[in-house]
Amino acid sequence: MTEVNIDFCGEWFPVADEQVFTIGREGDLEIDDNPYLHRRFLTIARYDNIWWLSNVGSRLAATIADATGGMQAWVAPGARIPLVFGQTNIVFTAGPTTYEFSVHLATPAFRQEWSADDGDGQTTIGPVVLTDAQRALVVALAEPMLRRDGNGLSSIPTSAKAASRLGWPLTKFNRKLDNVCDKLDKSGVAGLRGGAGKLATNRRARLVEHAVTSHLVVPADLPLLDAELNADD
Repeated sequence: MTEVNIDFCGEWFPVADEQVFTIGREGDLEIDDNPYLHRRFLTIARYDNIWWLSNVGSRLAATIADATGGMQAWVAPGARIPLVFGQTNIVFTAGPTTYEFSVHLATPAFRQEWSADDGDGQTTIGPVVLTDAQRALVVALAEPMLRRDGNGLSSIPTSAKAASRLGWPLTKFNRKLDNVCDKLDKSGVAGLRGGAGKLATNRRARLVEHAVTSHLVVPADLPLLDAELNADD
């Protein structure tokens, strides 16, 4: 039985014990012919009896989380992180497209299960509290991922499309987007800040990656979109 298996779009890829498994535009798992995606972006390999996910790219980062959303990390270029859970979900964005796949370990070092108090996972996010309008904004950006069944790929809406989905002027959307990213940045979420205190230009992608993998928003939140669209300003 193979110790590590990768699930992408319902297709399974086994990883041999002695293999350095490569993921990217080329490699053992060819994600997509996307010019924004590195030829070799991520690797999975075993060193000193520990399985590691390494970011061997130079520009893109990846968000990883356990199945419950209770643990999340941001893997920047040049960084690596041990794979210790039975299922680890990996999400990253290259250009306009967001990708998700999962890594499954047969004998994980740690085991996490849903708590009876967790419900649908919304309690795992910690101290960050969003207003209804802020949550609706996040749901508008994450809608393609929330409606997707399983892992694979999706496109994050532009700010203009997300604003239209909510019935907001673009100026209102951008102002609230800045507020949400600033709130999450202050709570310790990495990747939302650029240089010199400015918000990162790819903050929409990072926001969606964090929100979905941490269960900050879940499919049950989708009705917020129509509620906001039909609400009086």
